[in-house]
Amino acid sequence: MLDVSADPRDAQAKNQAKGEPQGVLIVVVGPSGAGKDSLISFVRQRLAADTAFLFVRRIVTRRADGATEDHDFLTPEAFAAATSEGCFAVTWEAHGLHYGLPTSAAVHVRAGGVAIANGSRAALPDILASFDHVAVVHVTARPEVLARRLAARGREDTESIEARLRRNPPDTEKNGMWIEIDNSGELVDSGETLLAIVRQLSQRAP
Repeated sequence: MLDVSADPRDAQAKNQAKGEPQGVLIVVVGPSGAGKDSLISFVRQRLAADTAFLFVRRIVTRRADGATEDHDFLTPEAFAAATSEGCFAVTWEAHGLHYGLPTSAAVHVRAGGVAIANGSRAALPDILASFDHVAVVHVTARPEVLARRLAARGREDTESIEARLRRNPPDTEKNGMWIEIDNSGELVDSGETLLAIVRQLSQRAP
């Protein structure tokens, strides 16, 4: 369910009046098959009991594949209605689908917390414009690893996967804090790396 009960600007104004620090959005981006959802899930399992951390469920106009994705679904019509009602902190489009991060993410960050979300490289300009403090974690993997993971999903044939891997990534300007993680190996290794980054950023939240 989308949280539209609080205006993030109200939380920001209260914190500024009290002189309290704001939090940070950690947005995880990278190519399909890099393992972004798996890494976020790894960290969420270890920090679930700490209310300082909010693991944002993004909204997508495609039903989630429980094996590889973790998001909430809205039809295109419901997504458009939610957008007009102010349910999203930021929205973007990719490959004919609509994506959004709920307003609750901005509320949490402006209240001094740390929010972790699966984002998009192409949407980074909009995300950076919507949150005052953002750390970008760019997850990558070797091409053969990406190809194997994409094939395991069963959504695309070999030709489509090869075309996807040949596609140039979006031209992303590395504004703000940019952190690289190679997730070609064991999930536990990359997961511990991301966990350490999240904990470190929570201590450095402005």
